[in-house]
Amino acid sequence: MKEIIIDGHSLSVDDIYEVSYAKKNTVKVKLSDIARDNMFKSKAYVQNIVDKGEPVYGINTGFGALSDKHIKKEDLSQLQVNLIRSHCTGVGKPFTKEITKAIMLLRANCLASGFSGVTIEAVELLIEFINNDIIPVVPEKGSVGASGDLAPLSHIALALIGEGEVVYGGKEVRSDFAIRDIGREPVVLGPKDGLALINGTAVMAALGALAIKKTENLVKVADICAATTLDGVRGTLRAYDPKIHGLKPHPGQIASAINVNNIIAGSQILDSHVDCGKVQDPYSLRCVPQVHGASRQTLAHAKEVIGIELNAVTDNPLIFLSEDEVISGGNFHGEAIAMVMDYLAIGVAELCNISERRVEKMMNPTFSDLPAFLTPESGLNSGLMIAHVTAAALTSENKYLCHPASVDSVPTSTDKEDHVSMGVTSGRKLHEVIENATKCLAIELLCNTQAIEFHRPLRSSDAIEELIAHIRKSVDKIEEDRVFYKDINYIEALVDNGELLRAVEKHVGKLK
Repeated sequence: MKEIIIDGHSLSVDDIYEVSYAKKNTVKVKLSDIARDNMFKSKAYVQNIVDKGEPVYGINTGFGALSDKHIKKEDLSQLQVNLIRSHCTGVGKPFTKEITKAIMLLRANCLASGFSGVTIEAVELLIEFINNDIIPVVPEKGSVGASGDLAPLSHIALALIGEGEVVYGGKEVRSDFAIRDIGREPVVLGPKDGLALINGTAVMAALGALAIKKTENLVKVADICAATTLDGVRGTLRAYDPKIHGLKPHPGQIASAINVNNIIAGSQILDSHVDCGKVQDPYSLRCVPQVHGASRQTLAHAKEVIGIELNAVTDNPLIFLSEDEVISGGNFHGEAIAMVMDYLAIGVAELCNISERRVEKMMNPTFSDLPAFLTPESGLNSGLMIAHVTAAALTSENKYLCHPASVDSVPTSTDKEDHVSMGVTSGRKLHEVIENATKCLAIELLCNTQAIEFHRPLRSSDAIEELIAHIRKSVDKIEEDRVFYKDINYIEALVDNGELLRAVEKHVGKLK
């Protein structure tokens, strides 16, 4: 069993993905000893504030617009329970198991930094939830991404105190049952515990981190798609000459051009028409490095910003032990990741946009010299006509999903929280765009692997032939009309789980 140690400082996107998608009992999360020590000291500092009785926000006061209300010492535990109960206002379908595990991991990592004054028992139980596949039921909607992701995180905190619902052993049950089934007890909240559990950007950051991993796979698959389509329509590689890209040296553009050249290298189909006199292709084939490269640049920026957020302390107020100070600030505000997730959605949508155009070129015999809609007997058979229509629908849907959520702000809490990020909305839309783009690339792979079949007995490159062989395990060459949605779903799964990428990389090494 692999162990991932959290300390508040070293969590990575890869760690989050590994924990979120791990099978039970294959990855274990643990607190570092240093984190434990820092958390004990921070909690003792909170208790000292309570003993002194001086009002400090979030410890012995009300919250938000009620921060001027001083709470008696004997009511501080009830204050935290009331906070959690009242903030459980999420609506909509629950987040997936993977997203919820990522949220819990990120919240535990933030609290492990030792600036929050939370009881260590709460963080330990949060980690036990991850390790034992106890998944709180967390509705997707209800956060404006400003005072932390209050509503969704409250549903997790409610599960920790034994009052919420979780999915455990494949069934939805009361959390107190699941907690006791693993030999633990629900958390008893003390001063500041409830606020510390819900005040932060864990939901936004989890959505961003998992989106990064999915997009890293997609940008490479997009290059594979482009190379295969280029060979399928007997396009030219002139536009991929390194001399061209050296004059516009965006790193993403250069990487994409290198990938396409490597993937298609050695193709007999390419060699068969190298002297045909074809000067240039449509933009969707000729400008792949420039478009895919720009999408890669959005990914690079998103990875940088979200990478910082993963180990940021996003609670409020924060406890600085060495300075003997408690400071109230705004690290819970999600503007940075909200904006970057909106930006990344645009980058992913462009992969979908240009893929749909390449699919259209394969449908059109005027351009491709292939049978109409890639079926041997057009007319009697419609072939992949409506597969292209589906790609067009997905592409169109992504266009409205790319309207940035982060440009909106609805003031809340009697205007105390008067500017918000809408970061969870940005993240949820981003995941929809990624899902649509994955399906769109799957449709292109259904089409371009069929296009290659019309050039037999000529072979494409070893990498592309390996790609086709993987797809042919369950998706036969098209001889006549059949139900195609199953083919699309199968190829989508191969894209999503990385199998097609690994198949190509067996022949060309790691793609850039």
